[in-house]
Amino acid sequence: MSARIHNIGIDCHDTYALAGFWAEVFECPRQPDDFPGDSEAMLLPPGGPEVLFLAVPEGKTVKNRLHLDLEPTDRTRNEEVQRLIGIGARHVADHTRPDGAGWVVLADPEGNEFCVVRSAAERAAGAQHPA
Repeated sequence: MSARIHNIGIDCHDTYALAGFWAEVFECPRQPDDFPGDSEAMLLPPGGPEVLFLAVPEGKTVKNRLHLDLEPTDRTRNEEVQRLIGIGARHVADHTRPDGAGWVVLADPEGNEFCVVRSAAERAAGAQHPA
């Protein structure tokens, strides 16, 4: 017998606002019973585990010990990075290598880091045409 991830919890100050940012990232709605000021908010991204936002009093002070790696499904990594910055992410670091491998580190509006890797199409094209 094994276990599966039921949800991923993200500590934050403003559950409704941060759930709104991530709802745009995953292109899924917030749960209809979530409202500003709630101590919890929930997303159900298609194809993934639930994402639960939990209100905590303390702010983020160090690098995340756990973070999400996002893979674009219908655009390139660079297009996805630009889309995410456009909806409120902040650029942290670019670890893209000359051959196109690597990742870009972004942070959500409350400073939680996450990475964007190449799409499956980009990885397949890179394997066919190595630099």
